[in-house]
Amino acid sequence: MKQKKNTVSFLKTKWLPLTLIAIVIIGMIVYPKISDSNESSKNENEEKSVSSDTPKEKKKKDKNLYVNYEIIHTEPISENVNTTGTLIPDEEVDLTFETSGKVTHIYFKEGSLVKKGQVLAKVNDLPLQAQLKKLTAQLPLAENRVFRQKSLLEKDAVSQESFEQVTTELEQLKAEVELVKSQIEQTELKAPFDGYIGLRSASEGSYVTTGIHIARLTKISPMKVNFSIPERYASLIRPGMDVKFSSDNSQTEKAEVYALEATIDQNTHTRDVRAQFPNANRKWMPGTYVSIEIPLKSIQNAISIPSQSLVPEMGIDKVYLYKNGQAQPATVKIGIRTDARIQVLEGLNIGDTLITSGTLQLRTGSKVELIK
Repeated sequence: MKQKKNTVSFLKTKWLPLTLIAIVIIGMIVYPKISDSNESSKNENEEKSVSSDTPKEKKKKDKNLYVNYEIIHTEPISENVNTTGTLIPDEEVDLTFETSGKVTHIYFKEGSLVKKGQVLAKVNDLPLQAQLKKLTAQLPLAENRVFRQKSLLEKDAVSQESFEQVTTELEQLKAEVELVKSQIEQTELKAPFDGYIGLRSASEGSYVTTGIHIARLTKISPMKVNFSIPERYASLIRPGMDVKFSSDNSQTEKAEVYALEATIDQNTHTRDVRAQFPNANRKWMPGTYVSIEIPLKSIQNAISIPSQSLVPEMGIDKVYLYKNGQAQPATVKIGIRTDARIQVLEGLNIGDTLITSGTLQLRTGSKVELIK
């Protein structure tokens, strides 16, 4: 029994160092492979992290500023003045009778179109018709009397004075006839021009006097646009110019300037202008409030830039151009302006790459990258 225990102890003592040596050798072989695998995994994770960087993160790493740009080219540009105005009829009148009397007939329909010279209403003219008939009946007798007196005068049977007296009586009678006819004509209310007649304020049987409003006649084809312009533009507006106007939910229409006020209003420092347009379909109505755009100057082949790309600095206007990955300033001379763009007279060439965003952050030589 004692011999057996000694044998086991001997075996443990003999094999223990060998086992430790084997473990160390295996570790030396396996560990580099595990280390290489971990390092490879770490590199892959770093590559994924880099590849998933956003533009903002890239901008922080490479310190480039991402900007929008525009290639300089020529295009038409116009300087416009915007104002407001009102549509007014070409002609408008309140219809009234020239004589007093009872209305016997109304010939028009409210809200209809009427023609020039059309009889619209009439007052009683029976007394005048009777007087005209009486005077007309006297004409043949007066004419016959003049004829007889003339024959007698040729034979020296009557005096020249007698002949002139009957001649004067005939002329007076004719004048009375014309007077009554004109009075009869005044009992008729006629349309002075083609137009649209509104609501009437008199009825058949009512008694009217001179000046009493019967209806309003409005000529809406063509129509006029009435507006004012600031004093500094007054000398630039002239007859024959086209202006554009529009109202809410309507298409833009064109009108032609035909007249201007002779003076500048001392209170508002504006000049009144009137333009005219056909309104053939009678779509527009008088009194409509409209927005007006007046083109003052137009250039067909102009170099222009977006308004936001201009950087005023110490009384100098400049822009930034993209050159070899950097922002480089360029001093420019500007011309006319629109709502969105500015004409450049000097300082830019066709084909230049203009930086249009982030201009307040730019400095000479700033590294930039264009956003495609």
